[in-house]
Amino acid sequence: MSAVEGTWTWRRTWAQSIAHPGRLALATALLLASFAGLWVLYQVQPLPMSDIAVYRAEGEAASTGGDLYGFTVTKWALPATYPPFAALLFIPTTWLSLSTLKVVCVLVNAALLALLIHLSCKAAGLRKAAHTAPFLLAATALGLWLEPVFQTFVFGQVNLALTCLVLWDLSRPDGARFKGFATGLAAGIKLTPAIFAVYLLVTGRVKAACTALAGFLVSVLLGWLVLPDASVEFWTRRMFETDRVGKVWIVDNQSLQGLITRVLHQPEPGLLWAVPALLTAAAGLWAARRICLRRGLDGWGVLCTAVTALLVSPISWSHHWVWCVPLLIALAAHTRRKPWRRALLAAVTLAFTARTMWIVPHTGDLDLQIAWWQQPFAAPYPLLGLALLATVAWWTRQPPVAPGGGLPSPRAAREPAGASRTA
Repeated sequence: MSAVEGTWTWRRTWAQSIAHPGRLALATALLLASFAGLWVLYQVQPLPMSDIAVYRAEGEAASTGGDLYGFTVTKWALPATYPPFAALLFIPTTWLSLSTLKVVCVLVNAALLALLIHLSCKAAGLRKAAHTAPFLLAATALGLWLEPVFQTFVFGQVNLALTCLVLWDLSRPDGARFKGFATGLAAGIKLTPAIFAVYLLVTGRVKAACTALAGFLVSVLLGWLVLPDASVEFWTRRMFETDRVGKVWIVDNQSLQGLITRVLHQPEPGLLWAVPALLTAAAGLWAARRICLRRGLDGWGVLCTAVTALLVSPISWSHHWVWCVPLLIALAAHTRRKPWRRALLAAVTLAFTARTMWIVPHTGDLDLQIAWWQQPFAAPYPLLGLALLATVAWWTRQPPVAPGGGLPSPRAAREPAGASRTA
């Protein structure tokens, strides 16, 4: 699609949005009702938004020269766990009071959710939906109640911002200027997005992978120039202290390690987790590469990589799974005239809405005493992630045959379906 055609499509679909004031009003009412529900819930059970307090404390330590990794805040005694570069970005949070900052955080996350839905629709090829105001408003109103998204609001997290940054960057056409740089910066804020640079590398986009590495090194350099002592401390010590983040065995942790620790009833599974994690990382990237190069579905390759990162990370809190938003939209894009696919979409949506991990016994150390039949309820996201990777691996067993009888080249596979879908 040319730039001119893209601009024309955007203007046309936006005009269609406001040409139906009834739909726009209904979608706006739904969004307001959703926020009203959030406000009522806050009156009954105030949202802790503990992470935004940590971010604010990090920004204050960075601006005043305090000990970045020596403080704890909130009644849960939470420490700083992000690289020094993130602390520099958090400095503006110190300009507002904590109560005002919480309100701003809710509004910003709502806007980021709408942006993520927009980017996800474009990546899935749903360009009209991506630029239709009633759809974006209604989807934002409903998406807020997905468990990972809701928990992001509850804790005041930055997950939506990082997901938008990575998805925007990787959805751009191959050869776009500085593609990969934003992904590298995201890795400089929170280390897990670094796996997307590996995805770029294994799919043959060496320049973009190197650009991602450059973005990451720029973030490290900026952190070192402004906070040299904190940088040395983080990169030599703190980044290896996973216990600073939290207990790996609690149901909040929806990673492969969390699943294994609860199944084995062992708080430190050691090699019983490390070996499956390495195998999952290799299998996940292999599946991502195959669906990108064999099927030309770069967007699904990105999703497989995101799921792989969430699985193999030592800790993936439930709110880290905000990648469920682009996953659900990608599934929705392929449900036309396929009843079983609509059923699959409904089932996956239910899994990300049901909050089953919170209904199993998890007070104190009961997470390590969960019965075998309760384990699927305690770990719905890693089980879904493993099922996704297995399905992709099965579906890409054989490369598709090109119309002329030959097999498409990797570049040809990426460009028609990948570049056009994710531009």
